Amino acid sequence: MRFLITGGAGFIGSHLAERLVRGRLGSVIVLDNLHRGNTKNLSFCWDQLSFVKGDIRDVSLVEEVTHGCTHVFHLASQSNVMGAAQHPDYTLSTNVTGTHNILEAARKAKVARVVFASSREVYGESTVWPVREDAPLLPKNLYGVSKLTGELFCRLFVRDGLETVVLRLANVYGTRDIGRVIPLFVEKAITNQPLSIYGGHQTLDLIWIEAVVEALIRAALDQRFIDEPVNVGSGKGVAITELVQRILETTQSKSPVEFLPARENEVVGFVADTGRARRCFALSSPEDPLAHLIEVIDWLRAAHNWRLGRVFDSSGFPSGVGSILGRDTQTRPFA
Repeated sequence: MRFLITGGAGFIGSHLAERLVRGRLGSVIVLDNLHRGNTKNLSFCWDQLSFVKGDIRDVSLVEEVTHGCTHVFHLASQSNVMGAAQHPDYTLSTNVTGTHNILEAARKAKVARVVFASSREVYGESTVWPVREDAPLLPKNLYGVSKLTGELFCRLFVRDGLETVVLRLANVYGTRDIGRVIPLFVEKAITNQPLSIYGGHQTLDLIWIEAVVEALIRAALDQRFIDEPVNVGSGKGVAITELVQRILETTQSKSPVEFLPARENEVVGFVADTGRARRCFALSSPEDPLAHLIEVIDWLRAAHNWRLGRVFDSSGFPSGVGSILGRDTQTRPFA
């Protein structure tokens, strides 16, 4: 098998690439424009995959890297709510046009299956929890609209004979993540800086990265074609105040907590109905969605300690950080 991972140098994509390589499931090609991703995220398996620095909006490049692939994991996107609001043109051209480019290239290349990483944001502010896949789709922000449009493109291409599986991801957390709620809070906590909570009434469905990777792989390789969207979450809600308290206790931080006005683009609460994920992928719900929080804290603390006295390269990662952040790498061409 030959796998293409768009956005494969990012948080989720790099974990997926590592699992595919270490599991010897097939050859792996990563396509990433490094807008948010970093080649250091691939350092654990760098010599065992092909990396292409490029953009999914580049039609000819997309067609080139898709040729000969059996499966495509489409993860590349403007991947957060506030970033989408700040950069609407980039969001639409990447999440909408870019997704169409990937699907069209996959159709031409006769790819066996495309797995599309959608988001819980397509539901908007659901009034009934847990949220089932047949709940109304009323996105509250541009990011959600762009992901819903990607889902609609997937449906169109299924009619043309291309198998596409849509996974609606909840709040994924894990090592290598940056700029989202848990790493932002942890980075503040380990330096005893104030933690800012916008609103304070949010409920999150937090899901560990390895569970998401497992869902992605099963969605791609299961002999059954799942032609309906699948929620991928823990199925359990964690209040934002509980999350902050867990971080403060685990880090033994002295950070003060400040409450600020809610941001209108953000969904206040979401808990996924995970019944379909259990039936389709045999994914189980954890007793404690935050059971792996210590791993994220340890990873970010190690990164912070290196920042205090080590030499950094141009990527912003510490040189020679070793087994936690990975060794130095240079971009290498598609082969």
